[in-house]
Amino acid sequence: MTDYLLRAFFLLVVFCSAAASQSLPADIVIINAKVRTMDAAKPQAEAVAVMGNKIVAVGSNAEIRALAGTRTKTIDAKGKTVLPGFNDAHVHFLEGGFQLSSVDLRDAKTPQEFVERIKNFAAKLPKGRWILGGKWDHENWTPNNLPTKELIDAATPDNPVFIDRLDGHMALANSLALKLAGVDKNTKEVEGGLIVRDAGGNPTGVLKDAAMGYVNKVIPGFSFEQKLEAAIAATEYAASLGVTSVQDMSAGNEVGVYQELLRQGKLKTRIYAVSPLSDFVRWERTGIHFAFGDAMLRVGGLKGYSDGSLGSTTAWFFEPYLDAPNTTGLPSDEIPKMYENVKGADKSGLQVMVHAIGDKANDTMLSTFERVAKENGERDRRFRIEHAQHLRIDDLKRFGALKIVASMQPFHLADDGRWAHKRLDEKRLKGTYAFRTILDSGGALAFGTDWAVAPLNPLLGVHAAVTRQTLDGKNPNGWIPEQKISLEETLRAYTAGSAYAEFQENVKGTISTGKLADLIILSDDIFTINPNEINKTKVLLTIGDGKVIYESK
Repeated sequence: MTDYLLRAFFLLVVFCSAAASQSLPADIVIINAKVRTMDAAKPQAEAVAVMGNKIVAVGSNAEIRALAGTRTKTIDAKGKTVLPGFNDAHVHFLEGGFQLSSVDLRDAKTPQEFVERIKNFAAKLPKGRWILGGKWDHENWTPNNLPTKELIDAATPDNPVFIDRLDGHMALANSLALKLAGVDKNTKEVEGGLIVRDAGGNPTGVLKDAAMGYVNKVIPGFSFEQKLEAAIAATEYAASLGVTSVQDMSAGNEVGVYQELLRQGKLKTRIYAVSPLSDFVRWERTGIHFAFGDAMLRVGGLKGYSDGSLGSTTAWFFEPYLDAPNTTGLPSDEIPKMYENVKGADKSGLQVMVHAIGDKANDTMLSTFERVAKENGERDRRFRIEHAQHLRIDDLKRFGALKIVASMQPFHLADDGRWAHKRLDEKRLKGTYAFRTILDSGGALAFGTDWAVAPLNPLLGVHAAVTRQTLDGKNPNGWIPEQKISLEETLRAYTAGSAYAEFQENVKGTISTGKLADLIILSDDIFTINPNEINKTKVLLTIGDGKVIYESK
């Protein structure tokens, strides 16, 4: 067969395939909607058609109705707002699943309420069962003293306790847990951690960052079946909130759990599974040079830590804390090897993302990324700083210049804004959750929640980014209001921006023909209601991978 005949045959096959696909009816059509696509080429529409797991058309009601057949599921949005499914750029997914069935201490307003909740939870457990999770916040209390083992010992005589502060950078152990871990007055401090002690040098029960490892190593591991149950709870919960994709910062060795869930057909959430930065050596030995997998489950991202958190006074700053003048925070125990790990991982072609909260931690990481990029040569690497909470103004402008993604969690500002002024002066607060400055400097924003550190509901974060109101109601016009961004910019950061952060912008993140069919319908039009009401909006329906995976009752 001549080249001409081969080309003609090929074109005929393509033409026939295209014609056949256009003649097939859509599986799902959404009509009478206010579609906000997050696609600059076509920002709004009335209707969407889905075939298989892809969006096949975006347009008017008439155009989309024409694609429906007798078996097509037609969803009348009745004028409701349709958005791309949310992509949470920073979660701890399995931990969040476990927290759904653990004691909830996040909103305990007093130490007494804190103890009562733990006591009631412990009463339902068999003797010897560990009590974990919790997510307490001593900033809810007046005075905001840290809890101690004595506070909870009487409530938990038969159960070891190791409950996290909501940021995950310090935890409270009861006396039984400390005994099992061998932590006492003579226990040595560890690099990147702190054992909080009383005036006599005895542990109070609170361990910070790397010191938490003393207790973590004696906690029995969860069974595979328990992890599956937690993952199912997490994916069901995510669907109910319109979260169709997550980037799991602590997936590590748990990818097999998600793989099994996918095999069983129960995984409703697309997962980008991230491993510890030091794992790059393992990936390198296998010859892996970029993230891989399928549209539902991908692996290959690497995450490190440069410091702790503001709430635990372990975020790393150039200057001391106002309320703890004896410390500037704690650089992570990864800092001594950070440069060589980042360089090695990047040279292998893998994506690197590093937790940085304090201004010195962020400066250190920006400089490390800049140095590595110069030494390893030009490529589309998309280094990420996770949190990027408190920076000097000049450092904020480096995100755009260095093409570094700022992976941030807006709900944290609504929470931290209640008390951050106790720790940081006005000058340092100017660079706090600085969304506006990062965008105006050409930086890329990817938004997430940090669940289970904060609630998984993205609409709480949308409200926070747009209004910058704090949870205590004391900043009705916004905390550091010059850093507000628009609703459109915020939603892009939760959808297209998050997709870009994981190299998936050509696959998902907007409602565009050919992209994955992940869509949500909201109860209210968040573009027209009072912005103060955004956080009350609900998800009515979630479509994930071309199927209805959640519908409100």
